[in-house]
Amino acid sequence: MSSEPLTLRRLPVRLTADPTRTITRLFWAGPDRARKVIDRVMGLDEQQVADLLASTMQDFAHLHIDLEEIFLAHHAEVAHRVEMPASLTPERKRLIGAFFTLEYAFASAALFNPSMTPAINQNGMEPGALRFAMSLRCVGEGHISSVVFRRGVIDNGGNITMEPVGAYHEPLRRVENHPFSKAKFRVRLAEMGVRDTVADTVLGPLNDPFTLEDLRNVLDHVQTRAEHTDRDNREARSFEWLGGCDYDIVTSRDADITEVVLFPMCEAESQGMEDMRIVRFTDDDGSVRYYGTYTAFNGQQVMPQMVTMPQPGLAQVRSLQGHAVRNKGLALFPRKVGGRYMMSARIDGENLFLLRSNNILIWDEAEMVQEPKFPWEFVQVGNCGSPIETDAGWLLLTHGVGAMRRYCIGATLLDRDDPARLIGRLEHPLIVPTADERRGYVPNVVYSCGGLVHNGLLVIPYGISDAATGFATVGLDELLARLC
Repeated sequence: MSSEPLTLRRLPVRLTADPTRTITRLFWAGPDRARKVIDRVMGLDEQQVADLLASTMQDFAHLHIDLEEIFLAHHAEVAHRVEMPASLTPERKRLIGAFFTLEYAFASAALFNPSMTPAINQNGMEPGALRFAMSLRCVGEGHISSVVFRRGVIDNGGNITMEPVGAYHEPLRRVENHPFSKAKFRVRLAEMGVRDTVADTVLGPLNDPFTLEDLRNVLDHVQTRAEHTDRDNREARSFEWLGGCDYDIVTSRDADITEVVLFPMCEAESQGMEDMRIVRFTDDDGSVRYYGTYTAFNGQQVMPQMVTMPQPGLAQVRSLQGHAVRNKGLALFPRKVGGRYMMSARIDGENLFLLRSNNILIWDEAEMVQEPKFPWEFVQVGNCGSPIETDAGWLLLTHGVGAMRRYCIGATLLDRDDPARLIGRLEHPLIVPTADERRGYVPNVVYSCGGLVHNGLLVIPYGISDAATGFATVGLDELLARLC
């Protein structure tokens, strides 16, 4: 195999942190301080309330969102946590809500680990050009990760132009009262180490299927029973932790995807939604939709999640289940292979596996495909996004970790009909951090969550040391010649 470096072209486009992009969040400092704030607001007369509310609305009019509705929503959330005075006027409710609201710059620290896929809408493209959709991981105060989306165009020569982003990120409405199956819920609880006796106590009184509201009602009763130990109650809390991971996000149907931010909405995601691998998936009937797999992190545990975008204005978030969805970095194939869903994953933290399933949400079969072989990947190997179908096979971008925990990007070729069969892999990395890419929040890292092929070029967006995003291209035929 040739040791000559491939002809890699780094593009001048770079996406960086942006402190101007903000959303609103609930501000909570505990019940004691909340009661004091409420008491102080209650000490104001009606004119003072009206004047203070009006000045607050004026000061934050730049957000271009319905602040009054957000203030009322945050008042309602606080009212669930502490007792509110009776007979509050709408104005006083809004003012109380304002004191429990903050503006959050979700991309103020970093914008990195991108994933790219062809956009469904290709209207208005010049001959030879392709519009793409992109997901990116962004980081703000407290190192909380969320997901944003961008669009851009690749022209006939492989040059990239990013399309403008929307003027603001609209608030998202969460809908969580959908039904759960007892059997599927029990399987996931067992994987989390919840004992059968505790599962029986909680699931027993529930109908099948049940909703999260049903579950919370039972948990309120179970957790107050005197005979239950601390361990019982701790395991019982796992039910809500798991149930809260499944929810729908509703926006207006005409919302621009670049105006939307997916921000943590459940306890499992409380410290971040990490490294979405977005893919344009074609089903057996020819219908197309986006799927995105990502890692939910609560500061201690990780949970693999999947977001589906079946129609404009709706995103469905579901937790992935099964023995094979441990660890991070799951990447869905863009179609079924042999009538089954397939994913690439690093389920043991070290080696690359192929996962198979008849159900896109339940994964129990895993077969190891690739282990570390070359020095630049001695620590671990994993995927860098969903496999890309070519005439030669499934082209899978990979990452390898070597000495000094340096991350590099490589490539692997898998058989089209049996992706567990490895045809070839690069002996040397495709992308290595250059001198100006080695500095960032996590030094010495280049990392991608997925690229695409256009006009004979493999286009790779990649994160730069957990700080920014760059782009590179390489000739597809030149790369495949090293892998076949």
